[in-house]
Amino acid sequence: MKSIRFAAVAGVLALGLAACSGGGAGSGGSGDGESADPSDQTIGVAMPTETSERWIADGNAVKSQLEEAGYSVDLQYAADDIPTQSQQIDQMITKGVDLLIVASIDGTALANQLQAAADAGIPVIAYDRLINGTENVDFYVTFDNYNVGVQQATSLLVGLGLLNQDGSEGDATGPFNVELFAGSLDDNNAHFFFDGAMDTLKPFIDDGTIVIKSGQTDIEQVATLRWLQETAQKRMEDLLTSTYSDGSKVDGVLSPYDGISRGIITALQNAGYGDSIEAGLPIVTGQDAEIASVKLINDGVQFSTIFKDTRKLAEQAVTSAKAFLEGNEPEANDTETYDNGVKVVPSYLLESDIVYQDNIQSLLIDSGYWTEDQVASGQA
Repeated sequence: MKSIRFAAVAGVLALGLAACSGGGAGSGGSGDGESADPSDQTIGVAMPTETSERWIADGNAVKSQLEEAGYSVDLQYAADDIPTQSQQIDQMITKGVDLLIVASIDGTALANQLQAAADAGIPVIAYDRLINGTENVDFYVTFDNYNVGVQQATSLLVGLGLLNQDGSEGDATGPFNVELFAGSLDDNNAHFFFDGAMDTLKPFIDDGTIVIKSGQTDIEQVATLRWLQETAQKRMEDLLTSTYSDGSKVDGVLSPYDGISRGIITALQNAGYGDSIEAGLPIVTGQDAEIASVKLINDGVQFSTIFKDTRKLAEQAVTSAKAFLEGNEPEANDTETYDNGVKVVPSYLLESDIVYQDNIQSLLIDSGYWTEDQVASGQA
């Protein structure tokens, strides 16, 4: 159903912003286009975890760009612990921040905190993860998450030889044994990724070119709580034991995130699939262009990842925050897709790119996201 909503807005590039629930800027904004000096304003930034280099990069990018614009920043990481994040946001509100930017751990767990923010006149921007079940989220900045799923599935099809990188039909015929992984069910994005991927794979599954040998095709069956690498590794090990003990082989794995991908690859290597794609490893996708996985792609181990430039996402979050604090409404390019169960949250969507071995240089190194030395070492 998310894909249907996406289709309705796929061509929409500039839409008017729906009314925001927060009713204008926080204590620093006048609501009439005037604003306090940025040096007198503090923005609370709540990030989910420091265990993923992606979220470290996001936090640093948001903080540095806000500080460059003159704002004070209270950046907190919650170690993937919901009560910790709730407490951190409570403290930010108590301290009187002028605006909140929140990348939630559980998109349904912050209703009380966001009500307190609304009561205090503090606008809330959801950052890359939609906050659900509340009217008190004013704006959403993210990537085109359905299309990320499309790109993940497309890269899997390219790796299997069913498609070429230019989208034309490949030479391979199949059938191919594929297993599916999804993200954490409490993260709204996981559903968009999975929908986009499954809509893309469905024709190939329907005609038998792709076979999901385990029969596990529902997101509830293939989800990975908290996106944890070790959880994914254990599930892949279980799949190999339960489904492939008859001598059959896995040809490809749809993975929604690089950490999950590395867990999957470890399980496959331990099971004797070889150390590289050339040596027999299945095609494994990913997301976030984490440096450890970029090295694996460069070395021919992981096949692909999705590059979501966190610098651009941070820039959009800062642009939206400045609009609120100046008493204005941020620009949205999507006002239909992201329904949080209470309201459709006005959103700004950014585009992403598929990273293969042959475009690491152009996408990641030439853009300054990673250096050649970092790609070679796998360390930031």
